[in-house]
Amino acid sequence: MEGQSKENTEFTIEGRNPVIEAFRAGKTIDRLYILDGCKDGPIMTIKREASKQGTMIKYVTKERLDQMSGTGKHQGVIASAAAYSYAEVEDILQKAREKGEPPFILLLDGVEDPHNLGAIIRTANQAGAHGVIIPKNRAVGLTATVAKASAGALHYTPVAKVTNLGQTIEELKKDGLWFVCADMDGTPMYQLDLKGPIGLVVGGEGSGVGRLIKEKCDMCAAIPMRGDIDSLNVSVAAGVLAYEIVRQRM
Repeated sequence: MEGQSKENTEFTIEGRNPVIEAFRAGKTIDRLYILDGCKDGPIMTIKREASKQGTMIKYVTKERLDQMSGTGKHQGVIASAAAYSYAEVEDILQKAREKGEPPFILLLDGVEDPHNLGAIIRTANQAGAHGVIIPKNRAVGLTATVAKASAGALHYTPVAKVTNLGQTIEELKKDGLWFVCADMDGTPMYQLDLKGPIGLVVGGEGSGVGRLIKEKCDMCAAIPMRGDIDSLNVSVAAGVLAYEIVRQRM
């Protein structure tokens, strides 16, 4: 059965046969919730299909599945499906080429709140970014909540999902991109040259950009803070840095 999750209106698929059929039909499954300890035939089939697609699996209690279920007939498995199709990284680069502009891409390292992701996609669109890249694991996918928070921007801004964000950065460097990472201990953003082909890397809520990803970046940019607290919401920080890039590109 298909329905809406009780948590954040993600598009969900419940039940063993519907989930297997969804995988085999090529539907993008962002996350799979399976009853902990369940290892029967249909569940093993679902796990094999998930492995082929690189879908993240979370093992949860029956109580957790009952709480998530919109139908009460989950049969030990609930799949969270993408509300929108993902693009490829090459699609984002092609969009920049078609516009005759140096690539401008936002890369998100572990943003888990769908409202933040939607807001960032909205900002990316308004700032003229050519696309957004998110990792497969430890990150929210393109749920219905994300689409709503993007205020329509998801129709126009391609979002690619990659297995390894660090490897993607290395590959994009071969295409001439430089990478700037949001970091409170970095160089004030006004002192950096942010023109040309660039990737803006922003970390997840609370944890920021991971050490391994930060080490792959060419620059670290700090947003000047004048208040009594030491950080901004991730979507706000992404917007401030994105518009400094816009200012310099103008």
